[in-house]
Amino acid sequence: MKKLLITGGSGFIGTNLIAYYEGQDLEILNLDWSPALDPKHEPYRVDVDIMDAARVLEVFQDFQPDAVLHLAARTDSDIHELDGDMDEYIQNTEGTQHVLDAIKATPSIERAVITSTQFVCEAGYMPKHDKDYKPYTLYGLSKVITEERTREANLACTWCIIRPSTIWGPWSLRYRDIMFPVMRKGLYFHPSKKDVYRSYGYVGNVVFQIHQALTLPAEKVHEEVFYVGDEPVNLLEWVKTIAKHLTGKPVRILPTWLVKMIALTGDVLTAVGLRFPITSVRFNSMTQDYITPIEKTIRVLGPPPYSMDDGVKEMVRWYDEVSADIVKPPFRKAVRLPQPSTTSVPS
Repeated sequence: MKKLLITGGSGFIGTNLIAYYEGQDLEILNLDWSPALDPKHEPYRVDVDIMDAARVLEVFQDFQPDAVLHLAARTDSDIHELDGDMDEYIQNTEGTQHVLDAIKATPSIERAVITSTQFVCEAGYMPKHDKDYKPYTLYGLSKVITEERTREANLACTWCIIRPSTIWGPWSLRYRDIMFPVMRKGLYFHPSKKDVYRSYGYVGNVVFQIHQALTLPAEKVHEEVFYVGDEPVNLLEWVKTIAKHLTGKPVRILPTWLVKMIALTGDVLTAVGLRFPITSVRFNSMTQDYITPIEKTIRVLGPPPYSMDDGVKEMVRWYDEVSADIVKPPFRKAVRLPQPSTTSVPS
């Protein structure tokens, strides 16, 4: 791999991936409409909206990459109704189609990794095969379409799909803005001591897994689907590890019923536009198992190199030393762009 094009490289995972490859014998191009989270990465970026099919194709053919990582997407899971307006997630459907079309039209590309999500199957549902879906939220459904379009694209290159679990680590503004400040102020509480297992992933391990997907022999990864992240973790143990390094204090445990009542209050406040640290959605994520099949990933891509403790230490260091200066990009809604019309010239 000599030239890597990343779509959506200004985000959380992309920032960590670019940092991983910096200094190596590799040309990097980040195709993203948002400024880089890490200002040092801005020279790698070209300002492109993936809804602009012509511009996407132009950048691909100018750069002539031999590998592509497609991360660009709308990733929030705020719309729970599966019959909602899919245009809310148009980047993930039509935007992905533009990227796939550009890959097909660029013969230099030998490898493509397309990003999906664990939300193509809801919590508690274990897929029987790669095309077995039971999506959670409209975001999850949009990523089902991402996967279907990838399979239908008939790409000439080696390709695979990755499904990130809940990823955490440096450059995640979600933890910087919500969990860590609450915990530092002593306001964090956990519902009961019940064992809850969740498929989480330290971003350093996800970067390793993506690198493997981009560089392992084609026969190991072609047309495969890999969940990326770590083996399921006991959620309370993960929270305790963060508390140990962030505050040096134990985690406060409250009765589940009380936390549920607080979450219902959060639902009301959120509905009127006020921020609150816990809602019913977050409560459910703290009390329900969500386990994804990671075994194939570890067998094929290799064991993750970082422990939970290693990852938490690095995330807390980043939070204390770096995160305060990072500007969160404003939400920007993608729209369908008019395509250039073609007119015939009379002979």
